[in-house]
Amino acid sequence: MFQPSPWRADFPAIAALQRQHQTYLDSAATTQKPQALLDALSHYYGHGAANVHRAQHLPGALATQAFETSRDKVAAWLNAADSRQIVFTHGATSALNLLAYGLEQRFEAGDEIAVSALEHHANLLPWQQLAQRRNLRLVVLPLDGHGRIDLDQALQLIGPRTRVLAVSQLSNVLGTWQPLSALLAHARAQGALTVVDAAQGVVHGCHDVQQLGCDFYVFSSHKLYGPEGVGVLYGRSQALQLLRHWQFGGEMVQLADYHSASFRPAPLGFEAGTPPIAGVIGLGATLDYLASLDTQAVETHESSLHQHLLRGLADRDGVRILGTPQAALASFVIEGVHNADIAHLLTEQGIAVRAGHHCAMPLLKGLGLEGAIRVSLGLYNDSDDLQRFFDALDQGLELLR
Repeated sequence: MFQPSPWRADFPAIAALQRQHQTYLDSAATTQKPQALLDALSHYYGHGAANVHRAQHLPGALATQAFETSRDKVAAWLNAADSRQIVFTHGATSALNLLAYGLEQRFEAGDEIAVSALEHHANLLPWQQLAQRRNLRLVVLPLDGHGRIDLDQALQLIGPRTRVLAVSQLSNVLGTWQPLSALLAHARAQGALTVVDAAQGVVHGCHDVQQLGCDFYVFSSHKLYGPEGVGVLYGRSQALQLLRHWQFGGEMVQLADYHSASFRPAPLGFEAGTPPIAGVIGLGATLDYLASLDTQAVETHESSLHQHLLRGLADRDGVRILGTPQAALASFVIEGVHNADIAHLLTEQGIAVRAGHHCAMPLLKGLGLEGAIRVSLGLYNDSDDLQRFFDALDQGLELLR
């Protein structure tokens, strides 16, 4: 039975892609954008762009007001206690590097950083490189057979030498929600700071950072139907005070002379230089759009499509789904077929999916794989998109077998 998306028409790029005979199933990499975002960007650039915070003229005042209003919207979206807990960056990767460099002085040789075996490179490499610089021990938390962090083993590995626990909320490869509540509570009890990579998780459902109880929570705008080049770092007020400034320049300075300077606290102290003004304003417009939707209807739609995807893959001979996906996406391999070959045939038929290691090389190596195909869904997808994918997959398999 056909399952439409009530929000499909809100995303003009979907109609444009259809005219190009393209079916977009790569939303975990980046999402298409709603008209509300396009309108906000057009308004900002078409009615007088200006830099924020420093200008005293009217265009600067209007830009600053819109920019800071977006900070308030992000804080409300996450239920942060204060908008000053929201730092704008250039993406989740930028935010995680900010944390790794900003916390570096708090480590001593022999201290431990815990990450999971499924982390995206963005939440692995900054901590890996920090461990190498400071002679720290990087502890990798193993997974269970379903693709979730093995809680029993993790609770034993996170101990009194653990200074930071950095884990994903939702795996970008396996589509599994991680047991954050127990992990974060245990890490806090050990005196460790907690970092949640929410690049995938923030897109699906509503998440309350106060209830979650993490010290830091990061995500990228472009996966949340917003513009590229914008990231968000939420930090508890006490945790933000632990960060050392890591980039220097305009905006973040309080006082400066030739031989010394003092710097602003968060958030402006960590927003050196001209920020992505239009992108931040656009993210605010996107959040307004998302807040206007029926949350339950979105969750029901995405869950139904996801189950359709999993059933269709399971029905095909030789297809092995990685882990036990719970939301948004599914990665799979096909017995006797290289992932690049099937990806090429899907691409030729206008099906946009992702193939390769998905910026999680250690995870794929641990599974004994060179790569996998990933299908990921957005709120604009409908059941016809999946049917076109299944038809193209069948045709590709017929050619390769």
